[in-house]
Amino acid sequence: MVASAADVACQLGFTRARVTHLLDLQLLAPDIQEEVLFLEAVDGEEPLSERGLRAIAHAGTWEAQRVRWREVKASF
Repeated sequence: MVASAADVACQLGFTRARVTHLLDLQLLAPDIQEEVLFLEAVDGEEPLSERGLRAIAHAGTWEAQRVRWREVKASF
């Protein structure tokens, strides 16, 4: 068990900020998380960056996230 994100960062050799970024992805609505898991790279490029996903995760409610997700998904 770990006491904090700082402990996780220390154990993994990451910065606290990086661990926070990764934990932010847990804020995504479950159905969006599932869709992201099944995204495929096109010509070796991912269709969406982690930073883009974090922006969606911070959109607010899961419904607001879904609206943003549909907008982003339409671009690829």
